[in-house]
Amino acid sequence: MEAADPEAVRAALRGIEAGVAADRLTEALGVPLPILRPRATASAVGHLVRVGLLVYLGGEPQFPVVHPDQVAALARRRDLPAVLDRHVPLGPDQAAVRLGVRRVDFDQVVRLGWPAPVATVDVDYKRQGGMTTVPLYDAREIALLEVVRPCVDWRAVRTVAAVACRRRRHDDFPDPVAGTGVHPQFDRRAVVAWLLAHDKIEAPTGPTTAPLVLAGTRGASHRFRLDDPCLTVTDDPAGEDTLSGWSTDADADADALAALAALAVGEFGASLRRLTVPGTGPLAVPGEVRVIDQFRSGSGGLRLTLAWPAGLRGTAASGPAGGVVRHGIAYAGPGEGCVCARHDCGGSPC
Repeated sequence: MEAADPEAVRAALRGIEAGVAADRLTEALGVPLPILRPRATASAVGHLVRVGLLVYLGGEPQFPVVHPDQVAALARRRDLPAVLDRHVPLGPDQAAVRLGVRRVDFDQVVRLGWPAPVATVDVDYKRQGGMTTVPLYDAREIALLEVVRPCVDWRAVRTVAAVACRRRRHDDFPDPVAGTGVHPQFDRRAVVAWLLAHDKIEAPTGPTTAPLVLAGTRGASHRFRLDDPCLTVTDDPAGEDTLSGWSTDADADADALAALAALAVGEFGASLRRLTVPGTGPLAVPGEVRVIDQFRSGSGGLRLTLAWPAGLRGTAASGPAGGVVRHGIAYAGPGEGCVCARHDCGGSPC
């Protein structure tokens, strides 16, 4: 102990404030921040301490002092976004960012009773009303709303949020033509013209398509493309989702066509590793996908209709190969009506 360097010992034990740690975790998420990802906050650091991912070195328990090396190690984790979703609840403003909507739209979602608060925190807003109790929401539950509430046109809701943001940032954005200051209405043609002029959107150059990756035997993946797709997701967790579209021999290789033929005669229920359809997030289905209808036109085109149990529908991985990230059951809730089930592929109950 006498040979130890006192300054080195103090340096090794010197911590950083929760706000600084939160800034470093936010930077690790990406610069600029990815879409649908809120900043890490000082209170998030407190939650990470409480679950044992960081060690408390002092300060307020809600905004603790932590060790910079531990923060750096946590920031290097590739699953950092998933770690934050799993352990850090979100306030209303953060939840709105996570869902990709305006705060006023998220408040409406709350009034419908879809996300339930998992905790509360007392925040002193000082000049804005003093101590206020703020509800906190599970980040994973917020992220899954798009899957478990497919009846909502989330793309349209997010478009409203994008319009509000662009209106604040750009002086030349078209003025409202009706509505109120809180709920303005815009001329669709004028907004589309502005978006095209500013390279925010592009006119489609081809037909609408739905790329899908079907899991084959021995780990192989077969890729298809369905033109003019029609995806129907049911609100009934005991019902079935369906996907229809046109396919040709040029849209798949020989192995893929053989897998499709086996699927058509019902020899097996395939796994849909990734399905991307305009207007919805990427989906995946572990098993029990089958062809329920097929029709070949005189020109050689083949129209297929795939179906699968809605209870198996989940969120697909972000990579091109897909795979199930998490299962989502439409309108499932606690009690006897809940049909959540843990699956061997790694999906977990909602």
